[in-house]
Amino acid sequence: MITSDLFENNEKLDAFVVTDESNRFYFTHFETSFGAVVIGREKNVFITDFRYESEAREKVTDFEIVITTYSEFYAKIADVLRGMGAKTVGYGEKMFIDEYTAFKAALGEFKLKPAEAAIAAKRAIKTQEEIDLIVTAQQIAEGALKRAISHAKPGMTERELMAEINYEMVMGGADKYSFETIVAFGANSAQPHHHPSDKKLDKNELILVDMGAKYKGYCSDMTRTFCLGNPDPVLAEVYGIVKDAQEYAIKNIKAGMTCHDADALAREYIVSHGYGDNFGHSFGHGVGVDIHEDPRVGAKSETVLKPNMVITAEPGIYISGLGGVRIEDMLVVGENGVTDITSYDKKLNV
Repeated sequence: MITSDLFENNEKLDAFVVTDESNRFYFTHFETSFGAVVIGREKNVFITDFRYESEAREKVTDFEIVITTYSEFYAKIADVLRGMGAKTVGYGEKMFIDEYTAFKAALGEFKLKPAEAAIAAKRAIKTQEEIDLIVTAQQIAEGALKRAISHAKPGMTERELMAEINYEMVMGGADKYSFETIVAFGANSAQPHHHPSDKKLDKNELILVDMGAKYKGYCSDMTRTFCLGNPDPVLAEVYGIVKDAQEYAIKNIKAGMTCHDADALAREYIVSHGYGDNFGHSFGHGVGVDIHEDPRVGAKSETVLKPNMVITAEPGIYISGLGGVRIEDMLVVGENGVTDITSYDKKLNV
């Protein structure tokens, strides 16, 4: 992965150091539980331990591989920076306090500058290779949901449907799930982040499924709301409002728009129909190596959308004690609009 562009808006930095797992994977495309990436102006170095040495030397291209131990980890980072002649170093701030304390003590000779924002901004703009991996992850998730939802029937529990979905994702080619799959029946669907329980499905209840597959390190994210039978009339009306709000937003989002304005497209539609107080979360978020990453597409975000950002479009309305509706697609932002990479239909009845 090209890293030189990190220095374009950070001319005063001589190197970057990242130690958290997601950023390590982003730069190396190699998953490890331990290590650091040091990005210099002339070369890149991947530091890890003996458990990953042979595989790292085989798979991590464009990086010099340096092997260390846990006790010498931060001292080795300092050695690598000295070898680069670095003086001012940007670092990713995703560390526990004890890690930061050890990091700062070992690198006391360098001028340290927080640089997580620069790294997040780079990650927010996807390459075509990244987009292709996200599309594949989404296709795996859609196939899994189509197969699993066909087994939904009265008496099935939320846990059972969740297990069906997870099984189908892995059997369909996913490395793992992007996050804990959400399955909510009936009134539980009014809880946006409900944890699947032993609640049994009754006929005419809503089924809300929020799920994602992870493929070669990249996530997908999708929500669909179904009904096995005839939904409550209020919830049927709410479903139409959410669907129309999402479709209106998707038709009008484009590069150059702020995330606040993108959020407002769906939010104002929902407010105009009297459900503003029932839409309590953001319109969407970025997706990539992590299920939630920049940009944050919410009412308070002034981040400007740029081409090749991948974001979700997930408005929802939740009525406590009755049920909730959320519909979520993934979008690739373009100059003149967006490409919806979610093809799963939006039929309420199954």
